[in-house]
Amino acid sequence: MAAVHLDNICKSFIPGKPVLDSLSLEVASGELFFLLGPSGCGKSTLLRILAGLEEADSGTIRFDGTDITDLPPEKRQAAMVFQNYALWPHLNVFENVAFGPRIRGVKGSELRREVLDALDAVHLADLVERRVPSLSGGQQQRVALARALAVKPAVLLLDEPLSNLDARLRDAMRSEISRICRERRQTAVYVTHDRQEALSMADRMAVLRDGRISQLGTPRELYDRPADRFCGSFLGDINFFSGEIAAGEIATPFGRFPLTGEWRGAGCAAIRPERIRIVPPGTAGAFSAVIRGGSFGGDRTQWRCEAGGVEFQVCEAASPERRTGETVALKFDPGSLLAME
Repeated sequence: MAAVHLDNICKSFIPGKPVLDSLSLEVASGELFFLLGPSGCGKSTLLRILAGLEEADSGTIRFDGTDITDLPPEKRQAAMVFQNYALWPHLNVFENVAFGPRIRGVKGSELRREVLDALDAVHLADLVERRVPSLSGGQQQRVALARALAVKPAVLLLDEPLSNLDARLRDAMRSEISRICRERRQTAVYVTHDRQEALSMADRMAVLRDGRISQLGTPRELYDRPADRFCGSFLGDINFFSGEIAAGEIATPFGRFPLTGEWRGAGCAAIRPERIRIVPPGTAGAFSAVIRGGSFGGDRTQWRCEAGGVEFQVCEAASPERRTGETVALKFDPGSLLAME
């Protein structure tokens, strides 16, 4: 499988309003890499440029060191799985998956073997004669994935492939795509705006904002140590507090806490709601807060608490019944505090 190198990719559809702004990126061979960001950040445009469906204004694209910037889509050894599946409804499953290999000149028993191998990878080898309209949404997505795999791409490109599925099917397909990519050591670039999808599946990921990479790293690195407020908020619920840093401590509205790790100046402290624990009254190092409301989510409850005149979120797993106005003791590891400009 191919390593992908993007160097200074620029793209504008309207002069003076770049969709991609001198973006550079490397994806390792065999890596499941995610491009995550809000609508309009440039992630789908970047994927289409990789596929050859859009032309960059400037910059270069290399697969395993070979410059493919000016190659047409059919010569790039890249295959794309689209959000809307893009299957041919008048053809059966076999013929849909066979389309790519046939274009490459594969025939006869070799064609059947390659098609069945791709369908077996997505657990659909028993549906070769079925027509597309008779398939469920999850089955159609699997056929679309099999069609991409059948051409044995150096790079697999996935453009929000699960957005049309219900929650149960999305969870199942996340596991399937992860399994297939890892079993085949398939280089894949996956575009999504769903943070849970990216966090649960990616080897590494990039958060895009206004055509630039805001942060790059593993899911845990980005979630635990976001580079800025945008990344922190986009990757999950997070509390922000004003805070001043001095003498190895940060002053927050509900107390002073020692600093750990690297800190960049003063101005804002942040912490994820699940890092704050409700503890027994009198616990050393705890502070008092009042519950102002809550949102029950089954396995966990998101409490809205107030302390020191500010409100913030606390996430409690397997929470008991609690009342609005109740006073609780809260505690967190100071190492969970983040400092941001």
